[in-house]
Amino acid sequence: MRWLCSLLVSVAATAGAAAAAAQSSPAQHLQFDVAAIPATRDSFVFLLRGEPRGFAVWQYEIRSAEMGQDVVFTARSEFRPAEEEQLRVVLNRLTGEPVASFHHIDLFSPRSDTVMVEHDLDVKRGDVEGRRKVGRRNGDVQIIPVSKPLPAGAVWSSYVLYAAAVTNLAPGDSLTVPVYREFEDTVVTVSLVAGQPTAVQVPAGRFDVLPIKNEDFVVYVTRAAPRRVVKGETADRAFSFQLARIGRVVPSQP
Repeated sequence: MRWLCSLLVSVAATAGAAAAAAQSSPAQHLQFDVAAIPATRDSFVFLLRGEPRGFAVWQYEIRSAEMGQDVVFTARSEFRPAEEEQLRVVLNRLTGEPVASFHHIDLFSPRSDTVMVEHDLDVKRGDVEGRRKVGRRNGDVQIIPVSKPLPAGAVWSSYVLYAAAVTNLAPGDSLTVPVYREFEDTVVTVSLVAGQPTAVQVPAGRFDVLPIKNEDFVVYVTRAAPRRVVKGETADRAFSFQLARIGRVVPSQP
């Protein structure tokens, strides 16, 4: 999902205008209601120009934590022939604040010297701490320490995908949120806009959904429990991911 998230945060170039709009509208009061995320396991198919090109499995677990509960989001995906990835994110279920993020991606482009990127990060006392790794084709691995203050209200970059279903956006509303890009160690502002309710047909069935979009990408989310993402697509509809199967949660490693 690294490249999916890159699409969603590509609106950073217009962040100034989006933030200014948010200050004069109710958008600044909207938020992600992480407590509404259910325990689910969903499988998706990746389609490029209508042809299957891979898959993703997303899972949400609710776990007890020292000060309450956490949401643990894990994902595994393969986009042929470009990359394979594993993602594990932990969020405070009450506040929605980032707790930890691990993301490993193997890259298979013959035109790139980079064959692996990874980050392993925790939020401690308001700072992002941990390390990033970059693997090269010759076998070298660069390890980059990370220690950076996390701005108030900032979320992980993948948040705009896996938490899209639990925004309190109504049709026509917008949400502006600071996003920490883990692989670049930067913070950008992302603006999301809710479209009008519609219905979509995906391999798992037909769902009533609310489109949530930016300039380059749209995700379609259910508004009735259990809330979930059922589809995403680029603005030109060349690429999409679609819900293919709903399964039972398989407990992940602590």
